[in-house]
Parts: sequence; structure tokens; C-alpha cells
Amino acid sequence: MRIVKALFAAAVITAAGPALADTYPSKPIRIITANSAGGTSDIFVRALGEELQKRLGQPIVIENRSGGGMNIGGRACAEAPNDGYTICILPGETLVLNEFTFKSIPFHPRTDFTPITNAFFNTQVMVVSAQLNVKALDELAALSKAKPKTLNYTALSIPMQLMMDNWKKRTGADIVFVPSRGGGDMVTGLLTGTNPVVIVGLPNFIPHIRNGTVKAIAMDSDERSPLFPDVPTLKELGYPGYPQVYFGFVAPAGTPKPIIDRLHSEIASIGNDPEFRKKRLIDIGIVPIFDKPEHFGRYIADQRVIAERLIRESGFQPR
Repeated sequence: MRIVKALFAAAVITAAGPALADTYPSKPIRIITANSAGGTSDIFVRALGEELQKRLGQPIVIENRSGGGMNIGGRACAEAPNDGYTICILPGETLVLNEFTFKSIPFHPRTDFTPITNAFFNTQVMVVSAQLNVKALDELAALSKAKPKTLNYTALSIPMQLMMDNWKKRTGADIVFVPSRGGGDMVTGLLTGTNPVVIVGLPNFIPHIRNGTVKAIAMDSDERSPLFPDVPTLKELGYPGYPQVYFGFVAPAGTPKPIIDRLHSEIASIGNDPEFRKKRLIDIGIVPIFDKPEHFGRYIADQRVIAERLIRESGFQPR
């Protein structure tokens, strides 16, 4: 069915040509997100949606389709009409990782989406309760071995779970993974001491790091964050090569190219606006990207190769 839709869309492009983008949009546009309301991507896309609405002259409706390991949002996007009136902001889990970490998923990530742009990297930070009196990753390993099976950690990102497994094997650290429902729960767990070690998006913990309630000991960014230049990267600490957490805009496969190009142009223009870029991204620890559709497509393909290798080498069992 998806192939038929794609062929039909190709015929429409041939017939309509550039005029298609000139008449688009003529009705509200829906943006599906695979994350819950209040999360980093949700807050970002609502801010971007306000600006996009001004530019396109049509309402932008945000639809949260969270749950199922972010597969529910992926399926909703894959099954949506490919007429340009549904676009989606999806994380790397939906676009790449879940293919290898689930026994089956209800969509085909390799063929069901057309890339628009990779919006941003959501820097992951490892934070520990100040009560642990730990200031570095090696100190955390030593503490966990001194108190075996008494410490736990939580992380939403599968790459960060794989990194922790590698760290435990290399150092002999004795720390137990516990699942979490989301960033809000992780903040609560850390502040109450229920989960003394957390790896989550930096925007969740900026005020707590600044006031000393928690201690940041590592980040997964390529370079140190300008917000916290004293915090080392995992690469510096000897743990390179793990996929970063990213959120990209895609459309259902077969969405006409003139519409993809128009959407990319408008979204990238908003994301590269200096005021929006600083306030909505840089100031909260998010790394803006906004690349071209073909670049994002190549990035996804490269990440798929890396993810498959890492998950196979880790012995991770699909659920």
C-alpha cells in the first residue's frame, strides 16, 4: 500500500510540478510527536509550531502519540496520509534503534518515512545525587563496588544504557539499572534519592546542576557544553562512538518533494533564526542541526549501521 501511495505521489509531482508548493498549505498541518507533553521535543515543537504557523498561514496542531517505546508515534506517522498535512518529529529510537531492540515494530523505519531535517541533538548528561559525594565517573565506579547492589541508575536512551553496560564491564562497577517512564520521573527520583544516578537530557537538570542539588559528571556531546565547560564528555573519558540522542522531522513516505523542500526551508529558517536558536536551543543545552533532507537521510543510514553493530556486540536481547 505504501508503495502504491509513493507511486501515486510521484505521478502527482510530475503533473503538478513546482505549482504544488505554491498552493501549499491550504488547511491545518498536524505535527505528530512520539513523546509525551512537557518533554524536551514537545516544548521545542510547540515553540517552532507557533513560528511555522505565522509563516505558512495555517494552524499547526501538535499531536502527542507517546508510549510503546516510541513506536506508537512511529506507526501513527507511517500510516498518515502523505499529502504534506502530517509531518512528524521523531527520535533516533523510532527512526533507527527500535528496529534492533524490539522483536517486531508496527512500521518499517527504512521505507515508511521521508526525511525533512534533523532538528537537534539532545545532549545527555549523567548526574548524581549530591549526597553521594561523587565528582567523577571513576569515583562512582569505586563507590558502587564498595556498596555492591545498593546503587541504581536510570536512563531513557538505549545508547546510554549500552554505554553503562560497557562501563560496568570495564570497571567492575556494581550498579543496577531501573526503568523510568520519563524525564519528569527521573528528576523526582534523583531529587528524592530513589534513583541516585540518572542519564537524561540536559534541559531537565540545568537549574539543579547550577544550584548544586545534583552533580553532573559526564555528557555525551561531541564537545563540552558551553553551559557547563567543567563537565567532561564521555569521549574524553574513553567511551566514544555511542549514537547521540536526536530528534528529526520526517513525513510519511511518498510526500511530494516540492512540499518536503518547502517544509525544510521554513523549519530550517526558524531554527537558524539567531533569537529562536539561542532561546529555544542553545540556552537549554540543545545542539541545533537543521540539515538538508538528503544529509539527514544519509545520517539515518549511517546511524543504522552503527546501531546494529553496537547492539549485536553488546548482546542486547530484543524485547
